[in-house]
Amino acid sequence: MFRPIIAAIFLIFAGAMAFAQQYTLKPGDTLSVEVLEDPALNRSVLVLPDGRISFPFAGSIQASGRTLSQVQANLTSALSPNFAAAPTVFVNLSQLSPQTQTVNDEELIAVYFLGEVNAPGRLEIPEGTTLLQALSMGGGLTNFAATKRIQLRRTDSNGREIIYRFDYRAISRGAQITGATTMADGDVILVPQRRLFE
Repeated sequence: MFRPIIAAIFLIFAGAMAFAQQYTLKPGDTLSVEVLEDPALNRSVLVLPDGRISFPFAGSIQASGRTLSQVQANLTSALSPNFAAAPTVFVNLSQLSPQTQTVNDEELIAVYFLGEVNAPGRLEIPEGTTLLQALSMGGGLTNFAATKRIQLRRTDSNGREIIYRFDYRAISRGAQITGATTMADGDVILVPQRRLFE
């Protein structure tokens, strides 16, 4: 009597495990990290808007755009110098980003990322998404990004391109964003490369 129920539970669990292993992480996702050799390090970590996670003794590690097994391998490698032998690290997906959970119920628009971003290319995002939200959904900025010269390039109804410039460094210190902050269909976010002494 219980065998069909047990089999069904097993199939659901196996399907969830397969999804988690193939899932590409996004900002806003929550990970559960367990280090077998040092339980004091066990914790939940959030994938930050720049696409990275922060972990004791490992520092900042890129997570957005990667799978759980890739993040697990990176964490193991970063923690290894602190142990006599390579530690046993387990990384699991404990919660999806709220944006990922609700995206199917909303109208989507296409925006494009160019330059020094971690995930360049086309991305479909919900209508009403702001510039900062779009940057985080696009994987955040690389270490070579000119954070003071981010451009939002938009074509108006007459076919003219309007360029809005943003200083991400100033915004991160609390400055207000001026100009077009809500993304529109077809917008391009261009992040130039940092100059030598910039």
